Amino acid sequence: MNLRLLFGGFLIGVLLAGCNVQATHASETVSFKSGGLVLHGLLYRPAGAGPFPVVLYNHGSAPGMLNNVAFEALGPMFVAHGWAFFAPYRRGQGLSSDAGPYIGDEIAAARSRGGEAQAADTMVRLLETNQFQDQMAALAWLKNQPFVRPTNIAVMGNSFGGVETVLGAAQGGYCAAVDASGGAESWDQAPALRDLMLKAVQHSKAPILFFQAKNDYSIVPSETLYAAMRTVRKPAEIRIYPPYGNSTEDGHSFPYRGGGVWKDEVFRFLDANCKG
Repeated sequence: MNLRLLFGGFLIGVLLAGCNVQATHASETVSFKSGGLVLHGLLYRPAGAGPFPVVLYNHGSAPGMLNNVAFEALGPMFVAHGWAFFAPYRRGQGLSSDAGPYIGDEIAAARSRGGEAQAADTMVRLLETNQFQDQMAALAWLKNQPFVRPTNIAVMGNSFGGVETVLGAAQGGYCAAVDASGGAESWDQAPALRDLMLKAVQHSKAPILFFQAKNDYSIVPSETLYAAMRTVRKPAEIRIYPPYGNSTEDGHSFPYRGGGVWKDEVFRFLDANCKG
């Protein structure tokens, strides 16, 4: 089976225009710097001045603006629960598409040069360098915002964003982490990805909740990473939900399409670790 990009269940999206600050479906578009790059993301927040607890949401690898489907489904749900929700676009995707090449194109080019092994190595290199730098830059931006409670910032992500989530949890600065389907589509074909994620969770500085639908591409990542954390006595939880939809693509879209199913468990976990 070829290594495939994590397209978040083949998202179907809508275009979102504008930069700096612009209201779009109860969101704001904000700018932040990552090294010498200017990146953009969508921010949802409750009414009032705050400060609020915040979840930084790491998107998957869907091209263009397609990750907006996830943001628009999840942002209002978090706001209704009293959380701000920040979804930064990493370089090469969405609102940050002009800040660098798209990770999917870079992986495809590596595959054409050296096959699946080179594609996997390129994926891991980018996720732990450029893409990770962008996540940390988004976190630094959040910590300087007056509406944010800087000690109450959680991280969450799906697919490639789930990988970024466990890397962020190891770096520190988050009160809790939620990894939804991180590495599910590439786990079997990318030993370097498995090693990267295992090392990260074993050094995690935050409790992690892993969740997936049973019909995702693979539930082995969540089971393996959870077991690794428990072995080294790190706080972790896991939830494997019943099949969602009728295909593996449907199962992989569960983190953003199935919020009505998992939200109570996720908010219980986040509230316990970040509010209490």
